[in-house]
Formats: sequence, C-alpha cells, structure tokens
Amino acid sequence: MNMSSKLMLSALCLGALPWAQATEFEDYGRVVRVQPQVEQVNHPRQECRTEYVQVQQPAQRSAGGSIVGGIAGALLGSQIGSGNGRTAAAAAGAIAGAVVGDRVDNQNVQPGVSEQAVKQCRTVDHWESRTNGYEVTYDYRGRNYTSIMAFDPGQRVRLRVSVEPMQN
Repeated sequence: MNMSSKLMLSALCLGALPWAQATEFEDYGRVVRVQPQVEQVNHPRQECRTEYVQVQQPAQRSAGGSIVGGIAGALLGSQIGSGNGRTAAAAAGAIAGAVVGDRVDNQNVQPGVSEQAVKQCRTVDHWESRTNGYEVTYDYRGRNYTSIMAFDPGQRVRLRVSVEPMQN
C-alpha cells in the first residue's frame, strides 16, 4: 500500500468516526423474572331477594246486624210506654238492638292474614383482579435491568441498544 492510499484510508476512517460514536442496534436479553402487576378493582353490584311476609288484615265487619237489630229494637221499644216515653223507649230500643245485632252478626269475624311480597336489596362488593402490566427483569451482558412492560415477553426480550461516548 502506498503512502497516498494510506492517507486516503486514514481520512475516510476519521470521517466515519462521528458515525461510529453514536450507534443504535437491536439485541436480545435473557429474561430472569416476570412479575405481573395486579390491581384490585371493585365493581359493586346489587343483590335482591323477595321475601313473603304475613300481614294482619283488619276484620271485615258487617253492618247488616246493626241495621236489623236497630229496627227490631226500635219497634219493640215503641210498644212500651206512651207519649214522650214511647219515643224514648223506641230510641233506647234502637240503640240496644243495634249493639246486640252487631255482636250477633260479627261474633265469628276474625282478623285476616295474608302474604305480601317484600323485595329486599343490598349492595355487595365484587372485587376483580386485573393485570395492568409486567415487571420484567432481564440480563444483558452480565448485568440485570428491570423494566415495566405491557406484555409478558417470554424467555427473551428484544432490546434497542444505544452506544455513544461519554462527554467529559
């Protein structure tokens, strides 16, 4: 190699030096550990059930006995006495007849019992585990690095390696 060729080769090498100083390339690292990053999320929901409750119904009383008893008592009372006494006896007979007639007519009436549907609801916590990323520890050229990733990379991880000289 003559001197001009050596000079030319040296100039080319010096010209390419800035390109060689900052380079970026792809390589692979060996995955050492993958730990899922899990968060707990609450989705409360409502649970309802229907219960049947017995409800006391008021007694259904009839007014027929009071009416018939009042009329009968008034007729009987008007047969007693004379003048104003007859009127008072008819009024007292009507009242007494109405009370007796009501008791006789409604003596077997009892309060009713019915079933009523009652819906009861409550809010229940429903916790769900959700993976929102992976903490990946990998080995690259004898050193361990840790990074959070959106997916589990498997046994090896693809790396973008950037090399540049340190500035003093």
